[in-house]
Amino acid sequence: MRQLVDMLKRGDCTLAMRCADGSVHTYNERGVKTLYTLLTTQPELLQGAIVADRVVGRGAAALMIAGGVAQLHALVASESAIALLETSSVVFTSSQCVPAIINRAGTGPCPVEALTADAPTIADAVSRIATFLSQ
Repeated sequence: MRQLVDMLKRGDCTLAMRCADGSVHTYNERGVKTLYTLLTTQPELLQGAIVADRVVGRGAAALMIAGGVAQLHALVASESAIALLETSSVVFTSSQCVPAIINRAGTGPCPVEALTADAPTIADAVSRIATFLSQ
């Protein structure tokens, strides 16, 4: 995990992942698109993975839970993401907890955080994210 977190802190990537097979992958997209794409096209990469992510809101947490991530460290995590992760089998730590993830403009909540806030299940949260990303 230390190596993955160091990659984030150096600015090498926004998400770093060590897969169950030992391979390391890094990604630079912001938001949940990378996690959703992995979940829907290469779910085997998430299953049992150790992940370090720059920012984790409720939507990202739902995608990682759905994907079977084993361990996660977030540099920043929202309270709702932490609450969701605490009900899962994901071993989770965070450097900083914030009340909510703010949108890129800094004018309000992250749209994915808002749209998954009242999702009753992980599957429902993933479905809402799929609809959001398709628009």
